[in-house]
Amino acid sequence: MNAADIETEDSAEPTASASGAAPCARRSPLSLRAAWAGGEAPISRLMARTLDRPELISLAAGFVDPDTLPVRPTKAALARLTADETRLRAALQYGTTIGLSSLRRRLAERLIAADGRGDLDPDELAGRMVLSAGSNPLLFLISDALLDPGDIVLCAAPCYFVYLGLAGGLGVRAVGVESDDDGIVPEAVEDELRRRNRSGEGSRVKAIYVTSYYDNPAGRSISARRRDQLIEIARRWSREQPIFLLEDAAYRELRYEGDDEPSLWSRDGDGSRTAYVGTFSKSFSPGIRVGWAVLPPQLFGPVTSQKGHMDFGSPTFNQYLIETVLREGLYDPHVETLRQSYRGKLDVMIEVVAEHLGPLGARWSRPRGGLYLWVELPEGIDTGLNSSLFQRALDEGVLYIPGELCYPSEGVQRPAGGLRLCFGIPSIRQICDGVAALGRAIKRAQA
Repeated sequence: MNAADIETEDSAEPTASASGAAPCARRSPLSLRAAWAGGEAPISRLMARTLDRPELISLAAGFVDPDTLPVRPTKAALARLTADETRLRAALQYGTTIGLSSLRRRLAERLIAADGRGDLDPDELAGRMVLSAGSNPLLFLISDALLDPGDIVLCAAPCYFVYLGLAGGLGVRAVGVESDDDGIVPEAVEDELRRRNRSGEGSRVKAIYVTSYYDNPAGRSISARRRDQLIEIARRWSREQPIFLLEDAAYRELRYEGDDEPSLWSRDGDGSRTAYVGTFSKSFSPGIRVGWAVLPPQLFGPVTSQKGHMDFGSPTFNQYLIETVLREGLYDPHVETLRQSYRGKLDVMIEVVAEHLGPLGARWSRPRGGLYLWVELPEGIDTGLNSSLFQRALDEGVLYIPGELCYPSEGVQRPAGGLRLCFGIPSIRQICDGVAALGRAIKRAQA
């Protein structure tokens, strides 16, 4: 639901009377943002179905592999942290809004090394960082600081559907832009900017949201050439106001092939156009909930001010724990373990998809990292929540994410036949059985 859809009797602005007093008007007990957020999210219904039927094989949930959760590294870090009573007392106390300084310093050093930006001062960079309980609160805060109701954020199509819901809850219009195996298409971004400019909505476009590494849902990364092009487009089209790039790097560490690619943020010179958001949820533990962002100077004050109003600072204990994991050298070996495990699972999923879905006309591209495989079925097969295929898949005992959830309501036309498969949480056996079951459901739908 968009801001334009909320012009109702309950929410319309009252008109002043001749005396200057606004007339009485019936108003909803809820805010406009509550209306924009809508009812229960589709993903919540999907997860409820999983919980109601534990025998289902879920190739839908984007959870990490429970067998690879960092039990030993966490125990070791906890032992070190609790052995130092001074640090432990600090960890059990309130922290600052922007988060633990020593952790921000370590993150700055790691980002400088990963992006080859030895020209940067890690202390200065740490001063532009903010820590939070995972990355989604930061995506919300940045979007809230940038975007008014009715404003436009351009997104790759397909896109991370949780961000689409987040934007909708702010009354923001997400507009889908064409993407392919090299990520969002810069020429399509410029075409959309021209289109909005011609329609008088150019000033409404304030941000471009991208998942730069192995995105959710398609497993695509933005190529090096396109990263430079996106930075240049954001600069060139920042006319009436800046257009910011919101770079979600949640999956950067989950790389199974090739070399790491410097971020969009690192190509932005002084970082005045790009907000870079990272998290430990996929690369270490989602239960510890530590995310972080590097913010452009123009956004740092508004974001941290709003964050201070919300939480006085994110959980300090979690930040001390992650800082200890990094300081004791426990993080990188765990990431390598994850890469080996997920690489093997991806190999199996590609093999069984080729075996069971390939003969039925399915198409896919092998991702170089992440947790997801995007599959497109032949024309005429609908994968939506209300489709016969979705019900037949449930009957066969398997759950997937319908592609329709991953497309904004504006922009690129939503295809009927896309779906997302996750190889994170299921076992090898479940991947094999689940894809075979999906193949049987597609055969039934084709028949």
